[in-house]
Amino acid sequence: MYKAPENSTVAVLGASPKENRYSFKAVKMLKEYGHKPIPVHPAGHTVDGVLGVSSLDQIDAPVDTVTCYVNAKISDGAYDQIVKLQPKRVIFNPGAENEELAEKLKEDGIEVLNACTLVMLRTDQF
Repeated sequence: MYKAPENSTVAVLGASPKENRYSFKAVKMLKEYGHKPIPVHPAGHTVDGVLGVSSLDQIDAPVDTVTCYVNAKISDGAYDQIVKLQPKRVIFNPGAENEELAEKLKEDGIEVLNACTLVMLRTDQF
């Protein structure tokens, strides 16, 4: 299983500015663990002080990991954008699983995990 280097860039698809949402907690915890989160949401929210973007297409830095907090209908529409970014892996958090998209990404050589970003960070598996 791939492990991200410290200070890696992580796109958080479906990031919310609401502090009670797991996607917000992921942005916050990624920062705490030395990574560079990029919140991605159509509204382009700033999340926990991190300036967001409205689409994966707006990211011009190399992305190590895409972590998904959106349902399959939304993540299906992000396939081309994810492949264009060529992340090392995509994490589908609980409730965001998308087996069809996962298979397509694996065919493109991208590691796919159905896992919780927060748990992975806390257990030194991220």
